[in-house]
Amino acid sequence: MSEIILEVIESYNQYLDKVVNGSTTIADLLRTERISDAMNIILDFTEGMGWLTDVSILLKQNDVSINLRVEQIHEFLIEINTGLINQDYVLVADMFEYEIAPFFESVEPINTVSD
Repeated sequence: MSEIILEVIESYNQYLDKVVNGSTTIADLLRTERISDAMNIILDFTEGMGWLTDVSILLKQNDVSINLRVEQIHEFLIEINTGLINQDYVLVADMFEYEIAPFFESVEPINTVSD
């Protein structure tokens, strides 16, 4: 693998590790009515999901095996947006804790060991 692909894979794997903790933090902030703080992190989360989606596509185009279900991420973003529009912060908090965090816990990091 090229050096740039290996660097992207390393960044991808590091970001996956952070998403679970970030999701829990968002849920906690929403539940303690720190909405403004939660919104800032949700914005970061949304941007990060865009990056993960783009990277997933690029890695697949470079024959890197990846098991991230991008369509599920899009569904999460739609549900988050709907919950925020309706100011249903309990629903959004539950999504981050019970759906999004477990989803990302189940995503396997990309193995960079080549045969």
